Amino acid sequence: MNFTTAIEKLKSAMISDFNLFMDNERMRTEYAETIRIEEGRKYIKVITGTSVWGFIVKTEKDAKFAIGDILKPASWKTPTRNSARGNVFGDYTINWTGPRYL
Repeated sequence: MNFTTAIEKLKSAMISDFNLFMDNERMRTEYAETIRIEEGRKYIKVITGTSVWGFIVKTEKDAKFAIGDILKPASWKTPTRNSARGNVFGDYTINWTGPRYL
């Protein structure tokens, strides 16, 4: 599986979780349309609306995390580097609001 496929699967899981939470069709559509991806040097940033949903490690040169690991955001620009919340190429459990807590 490549990054594009893995991220599409993640986005689909986020939308599915939101749809369980919200029954308003207009809000479901708005949520799905606000999910966007920004690629940086080390991370792929997942944004929903005006918030950072999480980060995905995209480099193999990270000493602590594997490529594809999902990290919670610490701020708009940086992830929390305490522990991965899953991996886009393997198992993960997410909420529409962000990666689940440990």
